[in-house]
Amino acid sequence: MGKRIEEANDQLKAGKGYDHNFVLNGTKGLGMTHAATVKGDKSGVIMDIYTQEPGLQFYSGNFMQSKNVFKGGAKDDFRTALALETQHFPDSPNQPAFPSTVLNPGQTYKTTSIYKFSK
Repeated sequence: MGKRIEEANDQLKAGKGYDHNFVLNGTKGLGMTHAATVKGDKSGVIMDIYTQEPGLQFYSGNFMQSKNVFKGGAKDDFRTALALETQHFPDSPNQPAFPSTVLNPGQTYKTTSIYKFSK
């Protein structure tokens, strides 16, 4: 994704990078989908994400403005961090083909996502 972030794509240009929801269709085990693996290029820390949700929102830190300080003193400069959020698809209530997000009175919604860290 890093190699493609500057491509001439209307969505990438409008959002100054990625703020996209990806449909998950990966490996399922125990009712969970392996959604993503991320490895820190300097730390070597690996994060694996497993979820029951149908989508993963990837935000590439496009609007970070050096207003916050990270551990160790580094600032949150443009694209120095990312977010990976397990969720349903944006606009689900208006798209009949998308998994439903309707929760009727008296119903309870429960979901599990696991963020596993290793080295």
